[in-house]
Amino acid sequence: MKSYSLPLLFLPITRAVVQLEDPTMMGVLLRSIGWSIASFFALHVAIVAVIHRTIGQHGWLTWGADIVGSMAASLLTFWLFLPVAAAIGMLYADRIAAAVERKFYPGLPPPNGAHVAEQVWDGIVVAVKVLILNVLALMLAVLLPGLGIILAWMITAYAIGRGLFVAVAMRRMPRVVAESRYRSSRGVVLAQGGILALAAYIPVLNLIVPIIGVAAMVHVADMAVSKAPASGR
Repeated sequence: MKSYSLPLLFLPITRAVVQLEDPTMMGVLLRSIGWSIASFFALHVAIVAVIHRTIGQHGWLTWGADIVGSMAASLLTFWLFLPVAAAIGMLYADRIAAAVERKFYPGLPPPNGAHVAEQVWDGIVVAVKVLILNVLALMLAVLLPGLGIILAWMITAYAIGRGLFVAVAMRRMPRVVAESRYRSSRGVVLAQGGILALAAYIPVLNLIVPIIGVAAMVHVADMAVSKAPASGR
């Protein structure tokens, strides 16, 4: 694993934030918000429909169940937001990465990495892994107050960092090479993941986590390639 100076550790996330005003980034952000709202609205409607079908129309009982159902939907929305946002972000990963490369790395050749189907599948896997690890993180936070929150943050940082980096790197290299790049750049990857994991728990700010994450990992991948030995490039 290569070592990086402190400024280099924060360079990818800083560049990603600076580029948020890019029209492409803003377009992806608006689409992501739209998809997220639609997804969680559908979840809320589904939960209420299940409640009504289960208990029927019984006046105050139905009214109370609707309130409980709405609260449950809200909790599920908070819990599922990160994996859903990650999945939506991966839908637009290529668009985000292309915008970053146009601005910072215009000399790069067109991407020619893993097959598109493999990239799409990897994006789905990233979202599922984030979901599963989020469940584990939630359990730890409940069972081990204080320590559990720290462990939950570390788990989320790993899931976001590693998942987004490999997915982005696969645009330009086979998966096995992307995995190798991750191992050699684990420190800087997890540093970005840690920052993103913190942002993911802040309402409103969590909306930009997938976009910032993908953009930051494009920079990390470039740093990994530029530091790789000539025989590995």
